[in-house]
Formats: sequence, C-alpha cells, structure tokens
Amino acid sequence: KTERDFYQSLSQLATHYNINPIHTQSFGFPYNIALALWDTKEKLKDKVKDWEKIKLVKDSKKTFFTSEERYNTNSTLYYIPVVPLYRLLKNRKQKYSAQLLLSVCSYLYHSVNIPYYRQENSFLYYQYEMLKEWQLTDDDSDETSIYLSEFEQAECIGDKMEQKIFNTANLTFFKKRLNHFKCTNIFEQDCLKLAQETYILLEQYPNENVFRNARPSDEADENEEETDNILTMDYYISFYADGKGWLNENIIQCVNNELQEYGQIEEPSIVKRFDGSDITANNLDFE
Repeated sequence: KTERDFYQSLSQLATHYNINPIHTQSFGFPYNIALALWDTKEKLKDKVKDWEKIKLVKDSKKTFFTSEERYNTNSTLYYIPVVPLYRLLKNRKQKYSAQLLLSVCSYLYHSVNIPYYRQENSFLYYQYEMLKEWQLTDDDSDETSIYLSEFEQAECIGDKMEQKIFNTANLTFFKKRLNHFKCTNIFEQDCLKLAQETYILLEQYPNENVFRNARPSDEADENEEETDNILTMDYYISFYADGKGWLNENIIQCVNNELQEYGQIEEPSIVKRFDGSDITANNLDFE
C-alpha cells in the first residue's frame, strides 16, 4: 500500500511540476522509493524556481508527498528610507522624480502593506524609542544634542512623509506621472525604471500584500514557546528614517542584535500536498 500511495502521489507531483521521473518500480522496496526520491529532488532543484524541499508524509490513511517553495531572503533587511525622499521633494529640480517615488511608496504602503516606523505597533517604532531612551539616560556629551536632533528629525519628517505617502492621490495619478515623465540624467532613468516596474506590480497584484505567504523556516508546533521564537517578516521589511548617519548605524546594530535571538525566520513560502486533493495554484512570483 505504501508503494502504491507513493507512486500515485509522485505521479500527481510530476504532472504539477511538469517533470519526468525515472522508472524505479523494477527495483526492490525500499530502494525503489529512495531512488525515486533522489531523482525527484534533483529534477525539482533544476526546474522549479524557489523550490525548497519535498517530504514524504505518512498519516493514518495514506503516504503522500508535500512540496515547499520558499523565497530565500538571505538575512537581508528590506528597509526603505523616507528622509531622502523628503529632501528630494524639497528640491524643485527633482520635483517629478520625487512624485514618481511617492507613488511607488504609496503602493508599497497601501497595497503591499509595508509597515511604517512611526506606527506604534511596528517593530521599528519600538527600536527607535528604545534607542532614544538609552541616549537620554546616558551621560551628556558634546554629541548628545546632535544625536537627539537626529531622533527629532526622524520623528518629525517621518510623520510628515507618512501623511504624504498615505494620500491615495499618488496612486490615482501614478500612470499619468509615468506617461509625462521625461528623463534627462541617469538618476531620473533609475527613478523611471523603478516606477515602471512598480506600476506593473500594481496592475498585476492590486490587492496582494507581502505577508500573504509568510511561514516559518521550519514547521513550528502550536505551542507558545516556539511561536515566540519566530522572527516574523515585519521585523525585516519596513519603511524607516534614513540610510545614513549615526542614528541609522545604531538602529541597524540594535536590529541585528535583536534578530540574532530568534531561532526561526518567517519567509514567503507555499506548501503543496500531493494526496489526491486539488493542488493550490499559488506561486511566489509576486514576492
């Protein structure tokens, strides 16, 4: 029965991923299954983008494959600075470039659901507040006033930029801004390219958010200890203040120290069951 279930599940998996498994039925059990597993893994590795692993699962009724596709984030902090965009908006010569980037950020804020560091429930809000508290309780030095002014700037500009990014007119006029944009230098070409790629995402995925397929790196048991030890995606994807200066260096250091404490990381992942039931058509193209 195990062999029969195995080959039925393998056939379903092969059809879904459009691969041709080698014929192993002529080999004795369990070598035939071991050989088919090895062959299937090699072919999925070559054929399927973001393929992570397959498992052979046995429950009370049957034996079947599960397959996992996972987007590897490579321990990267996907932080989007808003202070440079604020400065760009103040530069009359870069007005149209800034408006394009504002539309990009509005899409990321509203549709993709990227957290904003000035929202009190966000991970980075806590990091900024904690670092500020440390600075206030430290002994005064010549640099203290400079450091505190960076916090004030991050808060003040952050609040102003959130109001601008929140304005849905940036999405309404996104296409018009694209169509009327004229490039005169490399920076403007980069802005246009980024905006064009983002607009394609907006058209193809108007209501998809980046956390839609968030799953831990290993299947955690449903107990509190394990779920508390999972680094969720909103910790490493966010808007933040600036990518330069003392404050940025210290925020990144605080974040890295914090994230090292977690045993598992949440990433975009899809698990498919090949047990005879309908298979999800989900993929990680959006992510």
